[in-house]
Amino acid sequence: MDKAKASAKTGRSKKAKAVKNDAQLLIRINGEEREQFLALCEELDTSAAREIRRFIRGFIRKNQQTEES
Repeated sequence: MDKAKASAKTGRSKKAKAVKNDAQLLIRINGEEREQFLALCEELDTSAAREIRRFIRGFIRKNQQTEES
């Protein structure tokens, strides 16, 4: 049975299990840095949003561990 049929049977999609991203963060950065970042993300087959979310999650984990110690 393929994934689409399995999802249809359970009534859930993969995305339904994930936490809903419902907020935005607006930042201002240097235009040249932005272009370099976007080009590198494309070269690495990822998105800017994905990499920024990855950074934020890592930053939170790192600093929560520091505070708990």
